[in-house]
Amino acid sequence: MMKRNFLLVLVTLVGICAEAQNVSISKARFQKGDDLSWAKPETNDASWKEIDMTKNWDDQGYAINKAYAWYRVHLTIPSSLLKGADQQKIVVFNLPKADDTDECYLNGKLIGKTGSMPGDKAGYRSAWSTPRNYPVDAKTGGIRWDADNVIAIRVYNGGEPGGLFDNPLTVRVPNAAEGLSLRFTDVNEGQAHCDIELSNAYPLTTSGTLAVSITDRDTGKKVGSLTKKLSPKQGKPVSVSIPYDKKKVCLLEATYTDSKSGVTISKRLPLKYILTPPAPATPRFNGAPLFGVRPGSPVIYRFPVSGERPMKFTAANLPAGLKLSESDGVLSGKIDKAGDLTFTVTAENAKGKASQEFTLKVGDRMIGLTPPMGWNSWNCWALSVSQEKVMSSAQALLDKGLADYGYCYMNIDDGWEAEQRNPDGTIAVNEKFPSMKALGDWLHERGLKFGIYSSPGDYTCGGYLGSIDHELQDAESYNSWGVDYLKYDWCGYGRAHAKERDKGVASYVRPYLLMQKYLREQPRDIFYSLCQYGMAKVWEWGRFVDANSWRTTGDIYDAWVSMYDIGFKRQAGLAPYAAPGHWNDPDMLIVGKVGWSSNLRDSRLTPDEQYTHITLWTLLASNMLIGCDIAQMDDFTIGLLCNNEVNAINQDILGKQADRVSKVGDIEVWSRPLADGGTAIGIFNVGDEDKQVNIADYVSKNFTIRDLWRQKNLSADELNCTIPTHGCKYLKVK
Repeated sequence: MMKRNFLLVLVTLVGICAEAQNVSISKARFQKGDDLSWAKPETNDASWKEIDMTKNWDDQGYAINKAYAWYRVHLTIPSSLLKGADQQKIVVFNLPKADDTDECYLNGKLIGKTGSMPGDKAGYRSAWSTPRNYPVDAKTGGIRWDADNVIAIRVYNGGEPGGLFDNPLTVRVPNAAEGLSLRFTDVNEGQAHCDIELSNAYPLTTSGTLAVSITDRDTGKKVGSLTKKLSPKQGKPVSVSIPYDKKKVCLLEATYTDSKSGVTISKRLPLKYILTPPAPATPRFNGAPLFGVRPGSPVIYRFPVSGERPMKFTAANLPAGLKLSESDGVLSGKIDKAGDLTFTVTAENAKGKASQEFTLKVGDRMIGLTPPMGWNSWNCWALSVSQEKVMSSAQALLDKGLADYGYCYMNIDDGWEAEQRNPDGTIAVNEKFPSMKALGDWLHERGLKFGIYSSPGDYTCGGYLGSIDHELQDAESYNSWGVDYLKYDWCGYGRAHAKERDKGVASYVRPYLLMQKYLREQPRDIFYSLCQYGMAKVWEWGRFVDANSWRTTGDIYDAWVSMYDIGFKRQAGLAPYAAPGHWNDPDMLIVGKVGWSSNLRDSRLTPDEQYTHITLWTLLASNMLIGCDIAQMDDFTIGLLCNNEVNAINQDILGKQADRVSKVGDIEVWSRPLADGGTAIGIFNVGDEDKQVNIADYVSKNFTIRDLWRQKNLSADELNCTIPTHGCKYLKVK
């Protein structure tokens, strides 16, 4: 996780491109540091450096982390911008995006800010990818028409890369309806419905008609509609709500027409749909039939069984040294000798019972025989993680039934470390974590696993203490706390690595091999996850430092461009390097509510893209670490994560990762062999238009073809189908 640091910026004009109602600027003057007097127009910035506002400052040679910088722009704003405009009340200053937060001043007056700076009452909050649009009153907002104006932009960078980026600064006069925007909130719990909010960013009067329709994407038939007259005002959005059937694959379209100008704004939304059938009330085992442990290490395994509670668990031929909790199916104990121990576990409730023959494999290289399933705090809480949030997430994992599908790791990412180590050199925790030992015990009592985060460098990505020169002490601390998983992040080690003359593969291996030595000396199993973004082809040497998984790419975020690059482009060809105990890791899951801060929002992936995300990650035998707030999961997200047939592909004990077997136009086909002799196949439409596909072109009709999401065998007349843009078909053939 390459985290973001903070800086401050000022801009001076270089190159103005004037059009009707528009002035655009890409260059500015730039100064590192922070001085609020730099917002004043009389500040002398002649000695400041010139910088391009469309590129991060890291890309231009300025490494400014956890600090401020300023940009300053001098420009003449011509009064001719107002001529011919359909309104002359407001002018909008469109800023570049900022990594991470900004304050914008016009001639010394604050006209807008996005995110919050360190020291603000709300505390620091990154808004690194948010568009910045700041309206100013044309008469009273402080614009000096046909004269010199100074725009000063203060930027704080909480982590790499930092600064303004993406688009130039633009000054423009919008039309009367331009401040209007539609916002959808798709609520998929209970009676599914979509709330449509129409807001007005500008103090301009408008009224018009909103027309909404819902179309069944499978049949093309309209299945819902409404029409309503609305008059949104600045700061007072108006909204409507329309219900829909969450079992159908539907598209919502909304169009607002301004009655005065005739200007329209439209937006389309593929609505969330649930393909996973409800689980039966009778017990059903949803996990792999084996688990690995090293001799002498504590056994902690919760049998993932869905069904109506209460439920009773029993075991036949349970090996000596183990015990099984009757009420929740938690297996615990210790086995000192290597070997395979096979026994039968039965789960019974008022509706029926089910059994699973289970093998505990005891040996020196038995950690992570199937990819880990669980949760990581980063994609939702980032540096605001706390012990309370981890415990509430763990309880939600249990309450919402995700533990019944194999999700068991509860991993704390960056942000738990104290500012200084203890006097004896051991790592200390900050005030957000009263007791790591108590947290580990609490998780283990419930059959869950405990994960932690560190870096081989002096500091972590978030600026907290790393493990360099304290590797043994930290490994011993993890053991004493009951840690079961270590994410070891390259961040911070780059400074030590830069001093090495020989930057060959050995220089990348060295810090990970050192921690591996101390981890494996501990009397408990700790899943070892390397996070170094695929440098030096880590997949070629990760298993030789006894890593259980290794990141193959940079950080993922919730956009198709990121998921496509990481999942499709960068995983092709890596299948030979994955095997039981050693997995390629294309990063965490980006479904549900994410936000990388205390401010969460729905994933920006479409429903089709989220189905593709889970389909591809299970095919890739990837770590399945949920990145959202579990407590806020809706029925759609639970359906994505709790499909036992889909998860079974990820947990298949043969341990063969999928690879791309075909790419024709926008259709990609990925497949992997399975332990039962079958094959899992994903057919993906990576293009921007829906595609008609005949499954028989990829799979023989002589095979049994099962739709894994719908959990049904396909008939011959179901093989011709439409795969929506960025969507997929997930099949098992045998």
